[in-house]
Amino acid sequence: MNDQGTAAESAAAVAVPEAVAALGEPGVPAPAGGRRAALAPVALVVAGGLSVQFGAAVAVLLMPKAGALGVVTLRLAAAALVLLVVCRPKLRGHSRADWGTVLAFGVAMGAMNTLFYQAADRIPLGAAVTLEVLGPLALSVFASRRLVNVVWAALALGGVLLLSGGGFDRLDPVGAAYALGAGAMWAAYIIFSARTGRRFPQADGLAMAMVVAALLSLPLGIMESGSKLLVPSTLGLGAAVAVLSSVLPYTLELMALRRLPAPTFAILMSLEPAIAATAGFLILDQALSTTDALAIALVIGASMGAVRSQVRGLRKSGGLRKSGGLRKSGG
Repeated sequence: MNDQGTAAESAAAVAVPEAVAALGEPGVPAPAGGRRAALAPVALVVAGGLSVQFGAAVAVLLMPKAGALGVVTLRLAAAALVLLVVCRPKLRGHSRADWGTVLAFGVAMGAMNTLFYQAADRIPLGAAVTLEVLGPLALSVFASRRLVNVVWAALALGGVLLLSGGGFDRLDPVGAAYALGAGAMWAAYIIFSARTGRRFPQADGLAMAMVVAALLSLPLGIMESGSKLLVPSTLGLGAAVAVLSSVLPYTLELMALRRLPAPTFAILMSLEPAIAATAGFLILDQALSTTDALAIALVIGASMGAVRSQVRGLRKSGGLRKSGGLRKSGG
């Protein structure tokens, strides 16, 4: 990875994604206004994380009606429609390289969502998000080339071994493989999200990439679910998933990133496996064992440590820029 801009954004987004960076001028701290003003953007980020993971839990409830692929189709199609209406992206004046970047971003987005929901259909939500987070964590470690991040990688590996109980057969090896694949796509998503944000104004690139992802998922959703996707109750729940997992968190995080430094945002987003586990327990009755809770805590600690060490290294080298968070569109 020889793109320094991508490396910096990868560091700030270790447990994050979606192209909120393309929506404005994030990472600008708010003027001093008391403790309440300082905590407000933190509350917005936490609310966005809750919305994403509870949206994923609702998606799991929808899977018996529409199937995992059908849920992906409904979510991406609804999110694409909302973004097209809101952003009204300009289609002219873009180079072939611009369109190639959008296409790659859309493919990564579609693959990430498809693999994640296949995983969530087979293993507990907290475990799926924990395994998925390894993708951006690995990207941060590779991008930094700092020895201390080997420690964080080892800590994360220990968490994964605990989560698997010594073998992924306890979790369902297919579901675990899907989650790890979603993590790899999440890493690719971070890279192409950053490149798309640099090539397109505002959220134009995100809107067009979401359309690409929706179009790619459409044949798969139709093959699996067919006319079930048109049932009013299924359409309503699919729209709810899109709002909870895409529209609402994008809005909340955009508001937060205008007043919150990107590294702080990334550290807060490292808590998503814990939020996912909570959503799985409250909505899906997916209880965690003590070992599972410890495993998730280890991965969260590794993500936070990787972000902090990477940011310190970039500050020393003068390479830390204002970088928006990257909110993922998966779980």
